[in-house]
Parts: sequence; C-alpha cells; structure tokens
Amino acid sequence: MSSTKNLLLNSLSSDDLELLTPSLQLVNLRQRTDLEAANRPIKAVYFIEEGIASVVAASATRRDVEVGLIGNEGMTGLPLLMSNDRSPSHVYMQVAGSGHRIGASEMTQALAKSRSLHSLLLKYAHSFLVLTTQTALANGRAALEERLARWLLMAHDRLRSERLPLTHDFISLMLGVRRAGVTTTLQKLKQPRLVDHERGVITVLNRRGLEEAANGFYGIPEKEIKRQLSKAA
Repeated sequence: MSSTKNLLLNSLSSDDLELLTPSLQLVNLRQRTDLEAANRPIKAVYFIEEGIASVVAASATRRDVEVGLIGNEGMTGLPLLMSNDRSPSHVYMQVAGSGHRIGASEMTQALAKSRSLHSLLLKYAHSFLVLTTQTALANGRAALEERLARWLLMAHDRLRSERLPLTHDFISLMLGVRRAGVTTTLQKLKQPRLVDHERGVITVLNRRGLEEAANGFYGIPEKEIKRQLSKAA
C-alpha cells in the first residue's frame, strides 16, 4: 500500500502489513460518522489517518461522557483483539477526517494468521487502556481547568494543527459538564494567552503553558504509546 499517516500501520512488519493491505480501503470520515454502535456487532475496523474518533460511554439516562479518543496513533475495533465482537461503548468521528477501513471478518482472519500482528495490536490496546484509566483519574480528581487543558492537548496531538474545530457544546458533552462551565474555563485559559477561541474553533497559542495547566494529568498515556510503538519499530 502507499504511505500512510497512521502510526500503528507504519509500525507493522512488511509481512503483517501485506496480510491487511488487500482488504484495507481508504475512506473519508465525516463528523458524527458512526464507527461502532454500542452493544452491536462490530462491522469494521478503522485505522485513523486524520481527524479524531471519540469512544463514548452512556448511562441509563443517556448522559454521554467520552472515555477515550483515537487519532492517527491507533485503531477502532479493540474488542476483536480480545475475541469479542462488541462493546457497550459508542465510537464515532468527533472531528472529520479519513482512515483505512477493513471488515471485521477480514481483520479476525488476519489476526488468526499472525501472532506478531495480534501481539502488536494488543500493545496498542494496552496503551488505550492506560488512556481510559487516566481519563477516569482526571474525571475524578482534576479540576475542570486541568481536564480541559488535558483534553485540548490530546486533540492537538492528533490533529497536528493549532486550530481545533471544536464547539463549546461538543466539549461540554465530551467532558460531561455544562456548556457554561466550558465557556468559563476557556476564558481562564484565554486570559494568560494559552488559547484563543471563536465560534467553532479553539486555537492553541501556548502548548507548554497548556501542559502546565493540565497539572500532571497529561502525558502518561502519550509516553506509553510512544514506548510501545518504538519497541515495534
């Protein structure tokens, strides 16, 4: 296949990549495109090239909260790696982009043929688990300003742009807080010129300052994914 922006695909051996290549299809992914429906069989796996996918948990009262996000460092369909075909989480595109799509059955067949492929993708699954546990820690212990700074840094990592196409309403949904809280907290980050914001766009002005504002709640999952991918290289 031609070169890809997906770091996980780039980490595969040539033999493992050849197992997937015949079934991989590059697709555009619009905002709100469903990648996995909660509690339903996974139809396909997506290796994200551009954009951000959100992994969202919902309570019985339909109050959604983001528990993880996926960009060009990873993939959807992690239950398939654990011999499962579904999860209670909903996965959809938060920011439009593109990705390589492979059917769930083709993915399962490739995993059965290659232990090394399965092993590498499980390492990514471990990194994603670290991300979700750190998200739980931040949701339970971090102040809203720290959580928002962390989330903006994670979006900045994956979009590789200073301009993040994110609305206050969407951020409030992802963080599980009221819109007014997001607006007030963005103003706190804007005053020291860490970010700027206008309708539908947040601009990162001072990344180092955002990292300081995250107060230690950003960085552990990021180091873990780099460690795992460097071991595969």
